[in-house]
Amino acid sequence: MSQAGRKIIANKVKTLREQRNLKREELSLALNCDNSYISKLEKCRVNIPIDRLEEIAKFFDMEIKDFFL
Repeated sequence: MSQAGRKIIANKVKTLREQRNLKREELSLALNCDNSYISKLEKCRVNIPIDRLEEIAKFFDMEIKDFFL
């Protein structure tokens, strides 16, 4: 995925997390991943597999396409 694509997803994840008043630790526990992964994701330092993006979308009750709207 391009840097621009990662940035779109990173901003969306961070915005959704903050709107729900979740800490990174809380989101990482809900998604069964490491807290540092969420931090890296929000800072565009990791590529996100489509499976993980599906999990995040499901957690926030949305579809993958909603990350790009």
